[in-house]
Amino acid sequence: MPTIETSSTSVPLQSRVPLVRLEGITKSFGGVQALRGVSFDLLPGEVHALLGENGAGKSTLIKILSGVNTRDGGVLEVAGEETTFRSPAESRNAGLAVVYQELSLVPSMSVAANLLLGREPQNRLGLVKRRQLMREVEAFLETYNMPLNPKAIVGDLPFAYRQMTEICKALMGNVRILVLDEPTSALTGGEEEVLFDAVKRVTERGVGVIYVTHRLSEVFRLSQRVTVLRDGSNVATFATSETTMKSLVAAIVGPGHEGLRSATEAVASDAVAADAAATAAPQVEPFLKMSNVVNDRLRGVDLAVRPREIHGLAGVVGSGRTEILQTVFGLRKVASGELQIDGQARKVRNPIDAIRLGVALAPEDRHEQGLVLSHTIERNMALPRIGQLSRFGWFRRGASVQRSHEAIKELAVKAPGPSTVVGNLSGGNQQKVVFGKWRDPTPKLLLLDEPTVGVDVGAREEIYGVIRRAAQGSTAVLVASSDLVELLLLCHRISIVVDGRIVKTVSRAELGNEEDLHHLIQESQSLAQESQS
Repeated sequence: MPTIETSSTSVPLQSRVPLVRLEGITKSFGGVQALRGVSFDLLPGEVHALLGENGAGKSTLIKILSGVNTRDGGVLEVAGEETTFRSPAESRNAGLAVVYQELSLVPSMSVAANLLLGREPQNRLGLVKRRQLMREVEAFLETYNMPLNPKAIVGDLPFAYRQMTEICKALMGNVRILVLDEPTSALTGGEEEVLFDAVKRVTERGVGVIYVTHRLSEVFRLSQRVTVLRDGSNVATFATSETTMKSLVAAIVGPGHEGLRSATEAVASDAVAADAAATAAPQVEPFLKMSNVVNDRLRGVDLAVRPREIHGLAGVVGSGRTEILQTVFGLRKVASGELQIDGQARKVRNPIDAIRLGVALAPEDRHEQGLVLSHTIERNMALPRIGQLSRFGWFRRGASVQRSHEAIKELAVKAPGPSTVVGNLSGGNQQKVVFGKWRDPTPKLLLLDEPTVGVDVGAREEIYGVIRRAAQGSTAVLVASSDLVELLLLCHRISIVVDGRIVKTVSRAELGNEEDLHHLIQESQSLAQESQS
């Protein structure tokens, strides 16, 4: 296998020999043709975006590159030499690192231990040189300006910081081809800037980056070229500087979806509609009211969410957004203060209590917390409703299957039927199954934590429709999201969360665009820090 050094002087960026080239790649799983002659190449020092709806073939292509799957046909070349990766180890040894949405960290170990796992400096007796390990990690984190504590236990970190740890783990190897799969899915503006700076630094060393994302604004921010896949085939490869948001959306969703708007184009008109709905809605009593709620992460939260309202929670990673949702759903205990649901003070001791009160949660990590990937759609949708689907101690399978059929149809889940294993679905369809769990009966309060993480532009619009229809049907919706455009698209009001407290709540009408909301978050953060000092 040929090698390429990754120092800034050894690989001129103008070199036209691709780091990796795929030509006519085909792959089938049973009777399903996942890839139909896909071609792709990556140049040294380039960020090449790979786009497509969930199920377009992106993941299969990446798994062939990473040695998880082998191709049925076509050519794979690395640095001009044809090869086949028969295992992830072979791919890694060739200098290719993949950062998936599903993280591969050891939760019980520190950040530093995870970053050098399997590559620890050792003495003659084979014992780990812990001080040297820590020095190497600290120097790396400083070089890339990563806001990670090397001594922190990974399992104690917010999801976004675990994701950043995974990216650092990939970068610390002898990497020449870096694949990033939805790397900003849980990052806020400040963390995104750290990631973008890290990408810039590695490309300056000649590393090529394959960037998989559903956030099209990032494509224009980072990439030099973009390739779009649809139904396992190439649609086109564009020079990013020569394309537009509208043309990219059209290429991704294909004919018959010309009315689909990108999030950027939709913000202004949807914001007007959201404000109109909020103004027209009667000012009924809040379904959820938190009064000075304190626990292990919250420091006196005051919040009210009314029926028919979509209320957003914005803030930096670790601010307490997720913990507010977890507290309402009974995953965290209330130490002091009062939690009112449906007009009465409640003690929600666990999720069972919350579900009985009409509260539903779509968690941030759907794989770990929202779904059982090895189970079918029908079993997943039945899980929170087993009591209602049982009679005299017997589970009514027929009623459960019928309920799943109705949810699949209503939510447009792309699956053969209720017996489909959830792990075989695309990310967007998995998220629809999470929503389907709570469809019948309709929840009175819907808690959403990063509701469109890893979801393509088409499925995202469909999920927004589900959320809006829930609110129109009198459900109160509380949504925490690091995607500021998403909050502006959906919400009637937005609360800023800083260090376990809500420091400010504004109506959507007070915010013009994403920059206004980002500035408000930063301003709130600064004021909170000044008051503490």
